[in-house]
Amino acid sequence: MSYFGTDGIRGKFGQNPITPDFILKLGYVTGRVLVESNANPSRKPSVIIGKDTRLSGYVIEAALQAGFNAAGVDVHMLGPLPTPAIAHLTRSFNADAGVVISASHNPYYDNGVKFFSGDGKKLSDEVQNAINDKMQAIMDTDDELPMPIHDPAQLGKNRRINDAKGRYIEFCKGSFPYQYDLSDLTVVVDCANGAGYSVAPRVMRELGATVIAINNEPNGVNINADCGSTHPEGLQRAVLENNADVGIALDGDGDRIVMVDDNGKLVDGDGILYVLATQGATQAAGVAGTLMTNMGLELALKDKDIDFTRAKVGDRYVMQELEAEGWILGGEPSGHILCLDKSRTGDAIIAGLQVLAVMQEQDKTLSELVDGFEILPQKLVNVRLTKMQDPFEFEELVAAFDKARNTLEGRGRLLIRQSGTEPMIRVMVESDDEIECDVMANDLADHIKAVLG
Repeated sequence: MSYFGTDGIRGKFGQNPITPDFILKLGYVTGRVLVESNANPSRKPSVIIGKDTRLSGYVIEAALQAGFNAAGVDVHMLGPLPTPAIAHLTRSFNADAGVVISASHNPYYDNGVKFFSGDGKKLSDEVQNAINDKMQAIMDTDDELPMPIHDPAQLGKNRRINDAKGRYIEFCKGSFPYQYDLSDLTVVVDCANGAGYSVAPRVMRELGATVIAINNEPNGVNINADCGSTHPEGLQRAVLENNADVGIALDGDGDRIVMVDDNGKLVDGDGILYVLATQGATQAAGVAGTLMTNMGLELALKDKDIDFTRAKVGDRYVMQELEAEGWILGGEPSGHILCLDKSRTGDAIIAGLQVLAVMQEQDKTLSELVDGFEILPQKLVNVRLTKMQDPFEFEELVAAFDKARNTLEGRGRLLIRQSGTEPMIRVMVESDDEIECDVMANDLADHIKAVLG
């Protein structure tokens, strides 16, 4: 079996696979993969470990640390920091891998583990498969000591990195054009009570902005709770109430961003890509989206003679398309934005700074930058199941999907997708008729729930 989903290993804390016992073994087998592939016998492999603000992160952190140490790997502990910070610092410290303890935009009771390679990118399929195979072997063994310690002298050590936050803040600030500052802007930053709570406001403030931080007091269980990029309503209100110029919302681990313009209107990942691709001094050569990208962005880019391609859902697949095409800009409607000339992974703070830079460069508000950008009505309904099942294995559901596609042909799209991280089916309908969108998506969602439970 494969333990990895589209973004690492994730689930409800205390239930398989997110248990201390499993995580201990995961740290051990990942460490053994690093030891066995270590090309420099004069030094032990090392990993960077960071986390978001969930209470369960303390338990997972300790289990991972013990597993890596038992395997002979040194561990550098960062504490709460956004996912892209861990990716950056993995490269900065010349570590062999980076580890993020987070369930991203999920509720506090979920958690997970995802990995970066030494160059700050998502793990290759080859390395991920090697970890998965060793994990399967260790889970299948009946040995009392499935994690043998061959030589205690080769155990790994731990070290806490005290200046990690400052390093990342300077990295983010360095992505903003030196000739501009934010001294004329009031920015509301919704930190989602997550990993970016202490760095995102500081970055904006140190670049000169007047910053109003909200949802920046994590308590371990309020991460993503009616706030952040998945619940931007509070940010929209805060922008209007404070007469702010712009709003920025992160998700729990700080790799997703949505924005709010000066009129309180939401600008999602598609709108951000439109601004970055078409409104700056230099147009993008091409943009990589996903199957979820609104057709309106595709049409807007075509109108500007900018190439566009769709990848499978997930920022790792967007990255693959960008590398294949030689482009630097891509992302998802949910707010994973890749600016490969600035960062090697999706980074909410850096993406937001690039939009603010375009605002400064063009001397325009965000509402002016997105003026004229039209998206097709789109409805997304998530169907939570008691257990994951493939809807395409049920003939009556396939027939319903085919009928809907025939209805939409030539003027819209239907996408039925299984979540890679939760027992959930995502139903997306896109149409030139908003009412049809809503009715069709909900009808299909109800049908799926009735059949799959």
